[in-house]
Amino acid sequence: MKTYLKLWLTAMFWAGAFIAGKHVSDHLGPFAIAFLRFALASVLLLAMVRHSYGTLPRLDRKQVLAILLLGATGVFAYNAMFFKGLSLIEAGRASVIIATSPAFIAIGSAAFFKERLGLVRTFGVLLSVFGAAVVVSRGDLRQVLAGGAGLGEALILGCVLSWAAYSLIGKRVMRDLSPLVAVGYSIVAGSVALGIAACFDGLGHDIAQATALDWLAIVYMTVFATVLGFVWFYEGVREIGPTRASLCINFVPVFAVLLAWLFLREPLTASLALGAALVLSGTFMTNSTSRRRREDD
Repeated sequence: MKTYLKLWLTAMFWAGAFIAGKHVSDHLGPFAIAFLRFALASVLLLAMVRHSYGTLPRLDRKQVLAILLLGATGVFAYNAMFFKGLSLIEAGRASVIIATSPAFIAIGSAAFFKERLGLVRTFGVLLSVFGAAVVVSRGDLRQVLAGGAGLGEALILGCVLSWAAYSLIGKRVMRDLSPLVAVGYSIVAGSVALGIAACFDGLGHDIAQATALDWLAIVYMTVFATVLGFVWFYEGVREIGPTRASLCINFVPVFAVLLAWLFLREPLTASLALGAALVLSGTFMTNSTSRRRREDD
């Protein structure tokens, strides 16, 4: 029961990151937000690595290159586009689009690792992508066909592709490194890159004008959505397996849409509800089938 409670709270934490990110992205630059979030997370995660291993594990050259790629895709590119995208579109819509990540990871796994999609997973991928198209077009699919999606939607879709790349690279990296080490070190690498970009993008000015609520949002994203969310999710995977753990996490877009309606007064439109239902259904089909097969092996 305790494990499931932690997983549901993790889903809430990750959903809340869209609300906190939407708030702070209206006041600060995307590089500054991402750097402050992940610089703080780096300190906490490195402390956890040191506590777990008694020291900071050394990496060979191949592992260093892999960590740099993880930092470039899952931390630097993802978060730069995430916070810029959130400044342009609603948090609820962004969360539904990002929920299509498993579909693109499944496509990448089939392309690069020769994993068999199968009929059910293929249908799940198509359903997720179709649901995202409904959300992006606000129910008018002709906009997508005509290339009418806005910059905000394009940036959030870029997040999806960045996360897919991060996940596929991480799949290979975590054959040699634990998830804690891989994520902790990649966040450090991404933070350095974000810090350089933030300095050129007016980091000092952003810090000077940040309000107490902005700092509260950044601390929330650091402690709850990044550190606690990561630790509790992997505890859940260890205790009950990835399939059942993911069933809880798949509700992140549902929670995000509801929280956006509650705290940001974002409207619950028919196209958003339909798109979320399609994406959620497709994600269940894409995730559960493959992961249940791996648990049974």
